[in-house]
Amino acid sequence: MLTKEYIKDLKNNGNGAIGHLVKDYRDSGSLTFILENLGQLPKDFDGSFLPDLLGHKNPTVRLWAIKTIGKLGNEEYLPLLKQTALNDSDTNVRREAVSSIGRMRTKKGQNILTEILQDNDPKIVCQAIRGLLVFKGDNKVDDSLKPLLNHENEMVRTVIYKEYFAEQKDKNAQPHTESYDYLKNFVVNADTIETMKLLKDESIHLTFTSPPYYNARDYSIYPSYKAYLEFLADVFREVHRITKEGRFLIVNTSPIIIPRISRAHSSKRYPIPFDIHPYLMEMGWEFIDDIVWMKPEASVKNRIGGFQQHRKPLGYKPNSVTEYLMVYRKSTEKLLDWNIRQYDWQTVQDSKVPEGYETTNVWKIDPCFDKVHSAVFPVELCKRVIQYYSYKGDLVFDPFGGSGTMGKTAKSLGRYFFLTEKDETYFDYMKSKKSKEMFDTIETKFLTLDEFKETIK
Repeated sequence: MLTKEYIKDLKNNGNGAIGHLVKDYRDSGSLTFILENLGQLPKDFDGSFLPDLLGHKNPTVRLWAIKTIGKLGNEEYLPLLKQTALNDSDTNVRREAVSSIGRMRTKKGQNILTEILQDNDPKIVCQAIRGLLVFKGDNKVDDSLKPLLNHENEMVRTVIYKEYFAEQKDKNAQPHTESYDYLKNFVVNADTIETMKLLKDESIHLTFTSPPYYNARDYSIYPSYKAYLEFLADVFREVHRITKEGRFLIVNTSPIIIPRISRAHSSKRYPIPFDIHPYLMEMGWEFIDDIVWMKPEASVKNRIGGFQQHRKPLGYKPNSVTEYLMVYRKSTEKLLDWNIRQYDWQTVQDSKVPEGYETTNVWKIDPCFDKVHSAVFPVELCKRVIQYYSYKGDLVFDPFGGSGTMGKTAKSLGRYFFLTEKDETYFDYMKSKKSKEMFDTIETKFLTLDEFKETIK
């Protein structure tokens, strides 16, 4: 009867005892059990039976056979490992073969791993990259890895950059849970990109914003749609730099209709959230969720009126009652648990979301309207985002501050806020609200760009 203890005894007895045992048990389950329970191998272990198992029809058997060959650390097996890495039909077996080559840490193994970098399977390429980590600094290895920064696969690009070429973090960098005092409860009247360039890397915990729409309102005029998208890309690239590792960006936007200039022309609809998405992915944001903000039909512009009169096919245009909240996370190898563990027990407990939270990705929230700002964040919308994606004491950022609702809500939920707003009308509006209990209990500083520069010297 096969038991772990029996296998252990045979393994330590030598004389090829495990090889003889394998000849007696040819079914997949038994072979897997034997190989899985070998554990650490003695120096005189006879692995001559292993190559034959690489031809087994069951991929699990082949996987454990290649793992065991890797444990031997014998360079004589390198050709076999290479053959398996390049030709096995199962990706997991191939990955394990590459991993076994890497663990040997030999010059011959290095050459094989370099060759495997040309494989068509990105999982295999990534494994080869990890195997070459021990040779980092070797000119030949570095030269073979640099071209992978432009690899067609995003997973390969991420791994090669992170493992080899990413700038090392300052050991004296600010703790994950903290933020700089010069950013706490500040509103800056300036271009957001120009302002963000003054901020240190990894300064903020959460960004929630609604970018200006493309030429849909009088506050957002751009020479072309491409120029508009590139402007947003520049903004979110800086946001990515100043965002702490593994933290979130939530972008509120929606497709927008540009009215026709005359009855001889048609209106045009621009899919902003879908067009900006590739830019965000390219710069290192990981897409997490799409949340649909649903409004009452009576609150939106009527597009269906003409169709209701004639109901002719092709003329159907539904009323747009939704906007998107696109949820992104700054790419990292660390799991969310790591971010959570950075906080003390009391902060975690105090920041727990109360009962009654939304369980779906459809949020039914009434919009808000304002005499000064035509696209105001509802407090409830801000409240949910801030509660779901930040902890008390975190710094929340809005690069398009508008009327300041995000700052007000962050303050009420025990967070700090940092806002930038280029438009002087909206900036002055926020300042005026100071007397209307918007920023009353926590001191808020309203600064020009030059004044802000003075605070961070």
